[in-house]
Amino acid sequence: MGKLQSLLKETAIYGLSSIIGRFLNYLLVPLYTAKMSVESGNYGVVTNVYAWTAVLLVILTFGFETTFFRFASKEKENTPKVFSMSMQVIGALCGLFLLAIFSFLPSIAKTLGYGMYPEFIGMMAIVVALDALQAIPFGLLRLQKRPIKFASLKLFNIFTNIALNLFVFVALPYLYTKNPDLFGNIYFPDNQAFYVFFINLVCTASVTFFLIPELKIYRPTFDKELLRSMLGYSWPLLLLGIAGVLNLHADKIIYTWLVPGEKGIQELSVYGAAVKIAAIMAMLMQAFRYAYEPFVFSNSKESDSKALYAKAMKYFIIVSMLAFLVVVFYMDILKYIINSNYWDGLKVVPIVMAAEIFMGIYFNLSFWYKLNDETYWGAIFSFIGCALLFAVNIIFVPKYGYIACAWASFTGYFTAMLLSYIIGQKRNAISYDLKTIFRFTALFAVLYGASLLIPDGNSIVKMLCNTGLLSIFMLFILSNIRKEMRKRDKKTEK
Repeated sequence: MGKLQSLLKETAIYGLSSIIGRFLNYLLVPLYTAKMSVESGNYGVVTNVYAWTAVLLVILTFGFETTFFRFASKEKENTPKVFSMSMQVIGALCGLFLLAIFSFLPSIAKTLGYGMYPEFIGMMAIVVALDALQAIPFGLLRLQKRPIKFASLKLFNIFTNIALNLFVFVALPYLYTKNPDLFGNIYFPDNQAFYVFFINLVCTASVTFFLIPELKIYRPTFDKELLRSMLGYSWPLLLLGIAGVLNLHADKIIYTWLVPGEKGIQELSVYGAAVKIAAIMAMLMQAFRYAYEPFVFSNSKESDSKALYAKAMKYFIIVSMLAFLVVVFYMDILKYIINSNYWDGLKVVPIVMAAEIFMGIYFNLSFWYKLNDETYWGAIFSFIGCALLFAVNIIFVPKYGYIACAWASFTGYFTAMLLSYIIGQKRNAISYDLKTIFRFTALFAVLYGASLLIPDGNSIVKMLCNTGLLSIFMLFILSNIRKEMRKRDKKTEK
């Protein structure tokens, strides 16, 4: 139980930085949706370019974040060597990437539909390279169980980002109206997307500076056997990562190709803004992942490791369902995060959150092949899910629009999750508490269904009814916790 408490503590610290950060970033969503009209498509541009950077970040990190954990845990006395080799591989990839981008910047920008704004692509290329280089130092902080510095740097990045955004989107327009001659050279009201990318570049570069102390263990080194082993472990993770990030962002990348012209970029703006409301589930996934990955590798040799993983899975699913109900039950409040012009996209939120729950379960299930060094299984599952996602998007988006994007993510992650569970139970079985999980799932489905039957006429009445439904779920959680505590006390007495 002490180990689970340690996991909970670290998840809370990582989660605090993640939740506070995401909450503060929520402040930017109403700002962006207020300043960037649906008609301008600027928010669609931001959504599209960020989707590309997410894919590129996975490619440039090359699965070495998890690989670093695995090899540093295997040979703890060689952690500096593993760290150094990881930094050298990622550094080489980032160098080649930036050389390629800036050698062919005009052509790349034109191909992506931003021929008039190649600076967008240039700035985000530098950002994604710096983010990739930060991955291993941040991983070292997690391995060394230093969540305070980790969280501090993440929050510094967020606070700086928000401060600069408030200056650009609130203060700068006011200053421009007072003195257009002075501020006219730095304020471009028709090109708000430029400011978003530039601010991201400034903040990312600042965080990189504060990670320099973590490089003190770096030593120029080359170990052919270690490199071969690390690459052998990481390349399936790369494929897994590419498939995973495409499941998250492929719809935002291909949407403007499936729905060309102004209509496509405007609809992508609405979809991109609505998905932000579902970000509470992404916060939960991120916080759990930061703490859970080193937890799994460090406890993999313990006799009770499978029991710990089973408990973690159960509580993860329960908390995920609670988070889902909170968001859906109080949508009448949360919808004000985005401008009312974007509310048409709110119908995708429950579908996207359900998909993210499947993604989180799939992440939990993934450790059977990571611990067995059979990471190719993850690539297989993810690419099957990704293929389904692409198929659903290509077939249905032209007819049904962005609602098909949400169902595509749902289908892809559910399939990958199911395949990972079936194969995993055959190759490295874990006795999950399926009885309790199914009981909570059934109650979750009944409560959500009951909420859908409540009339939309009066928001206050609806939220009061939803509060009652949410209380039932929370009481069920407390009842389950008390039951487990009684069982534990009985075992202790024996």
